[in-house]
Amino acid sequence: MPAKPVLALVHGWGMNARVFDPLATALADAFDVHVLDLPGHGGRAPLPDDTLAAWADDLAQRLPAAATVLGWSLGGQVAMRAALDRPDRIARLVLLASTPRFVAAPDWPHGLAAADLDVFGDALLADPRGTLGRFLALQTRGAPDQKALLYALRRVLAEAPEPAPPALAAGLAMLRDTDLRIEAKRIEQPALVIHGRLDTLTPTGAGQWLAAHLPQARALALPRAAHAPHLSHPDAVVAALRDFCHA
Repeated sequence: MPAKPVLALVHGWGMNARVFDPLATALADAFDVHVLDLPGHGGRAPLPDDTLAAWADDLAQRLPAAATVLGWSLGGQVAMRAALDRPDRIARLVLLASTPRFVAAPDWPHGLAAADLDVFGDALLADPRGTLGRFLALQTRGAPDQKALLYALRRVLAEAPEPAPPALAAGLAMLRDTDLRIEAKRIEQPALVIHGRLDTLTPTGAGQWLAAHLPQARALALPRAAHAPHLSHPDAVVAALRDFCHA
């Protein structure tokens, strides 16, 4: 019997691998699922060098060769960086509610205002737990089932050790400073871009840009999903992953 293809799931800022429990269960029949915590999250220690490149290298070192990697939100940026730096480790890329650039700019309207992100940075020093809670609310804003999604995300946070403050600060710096628009055009791996049209954190225009500029990309836009399509629309995400990875 042939081995199942490897599928690695990488979460976003402030979260942990438990956020993928339902997705991992639904895909276990067809994939060898690896559910990974980012450095400083889910009980892992932060890295001495907490940068996007270091997190991407850490991810690549934890993968077997030729894996499919799904990155959610900031996890998608880590996955893109790893796909560029270690293409031998990543055969396919799934970008879930992700973006090449989180912060808006004159030539990039598909992002969060820099001032809004700075507010999170200032609040993080005084109240890490409260700041994470506000970030969760932002992730679910606009979703028809916002209360249920927010409850699910809060439960995920409660079921694992709290993220390390240095890792949270480093992750916010990545969100503020990362711009992969030029380099993303060099990503050679086949890519699936999944985006919710109600996403206010990484607006749908960011997903459309990725689908248009990654050389081998296909897109799935979910009209009633926000920033957590794997929780709000799990059946659609599972079906898209099966189709993409077994094509």
